[in-house]
Amino acid sequence: IRGDKIGFLTAWSSFSPLCMDSDTEAVASEGFKLGCISCKMRGEVRAEAKVDWFFKGVDDTEFIPLYSYENQVGEVRDPRFFERLHWNGSKHTQDLQDGSLYILNVTYNDTGTYNCLFFRSLMYNNYEFQTNTTKLINVNVVARLTRGMASILSEVMMYVSIIGLQFWLVVEMIYCYRKIAAAGEEALRESAAEYLAIASESKDNCAGVQVAE
Repeated sequence: IRGDKIGFLTAWSSFSPLCMDSDTEAVASEGFKLGCISCKMRGEVRAEAKVDWFFKGVDDTEFIPLYSYENQVGEVRDPRFFERLHWNGSKHTQDLQDGSLYILNVTYNDTGTYNCLFFRSLMYNNYEFQTNTTKLINVNVVARLTRGMASILSEVMMYVSIIGLQFWLVVEMIYCYRKIAAAGEEALRESAAEYLAIASESKDNCAGVQVAE
């Protein structure tokens, strides 16, 4: 039993859930990528995977099979997407980790919910471990791409940071200039005082010599 538990934990640690967020806003008459990645964390574990996509449009009551990819062969299953849907995931391997699709010539009827399902078999010496992961993507088709509030705020913060750094640099330059100028004036005063002290000493020595004579 303990060995089975260890094997289960080992298998479970060999993959991670879907780990990439897809864009959710598509532009009409343009292309759009449906991102779906299932990251396998342990590369030494041999695995095979297949991906099934489903779609539920605005007027649909349930999910309809959209696309299937298995054994390096893809099949469009929804007639609404014939000649518009292409595989954009892992190629030349059965160990799929990227199950993304690409939609050509997006239409407003493509608005809806897309469901990506990964079916993976992790193959060990004595057994196979089956894993299933799923991801829902809500896509909205618009006339042109709009910027989200997070993007606007991040850009504003970037400009604020740049201005703040420039202001700080100017303050540092003024401070350094004043410090150098003050150090220069102090050095000049010390040089002048030393020169006067030497001159005074020389004068005294000369007066002493004359008296002796």
